[in-house]
Amino acid sequence: MRAFVALAMLLAPAAVAARAQPDWRRVASDADRARLRGWRDAWVAALALLPPGTAARDPALFDPDRTLAEAMPSAGTYRCRFHRLPDRAGAPLRVERWQPCVVKADGDRLRLVVEAGDQRPVGFLYPDTASRAVFLGALAIGDEPRALAYGRDRLRDTAGLVERIAEQRWRLVLPGNGFGRRLDLMELAPG
Repeated sequence: MRAFVALAMLLAPAAVAARAQPDWRRVASDADRARLRGWRDAWVAALALLPPGTAARDPALFDPDRTLAEAMPSAGTYRCRFHRLPDRAGAPLRVERWQPCVVKADGDRLRLVVEAGDQRPVGFLYPDTASRAVFLGALAIGDEPRALAYGRDRLRDTAGLVERIAEQRWRLVLPGNGFGRRLDLMELAPG
């Protein structure tokens, strides 16, 4: 009996964590699951619109196949920078300035909050594979003090893939959103 109780005590934290962390597929809308399934097509189409040589300047960021293990960043203070890839021929790549962001524990889950900028994603990180996590959140726009909860406004809902691309460097791949963007990449590095 003691062995059974000891085993149950060892397994209890894992069982609680599994319950606390819902599968992202059950949380994501149909539109966001489709967007995430089409991430590679959106990426290839956006890369084709970049001026020649642009992606070669930062292959770790722009290579869609670059992923390392340990996709989930740990809780802490970071800095984030958006790379808005062209969504039509002739449009430039827009690289925004670094902004403060944070990954923080929210119960048993991790929450990503971009703290400054015109469009600030805020949402939860969900484990997916060893080399990929999923972000589901919403955009806070302009001077709004906070974002709506995911699922409240489909136009603002944001889904993306989190990948570690170097030591202490991650990217958030955002394939499309309600504002007509084809693909945005957000760099995430310790602040």
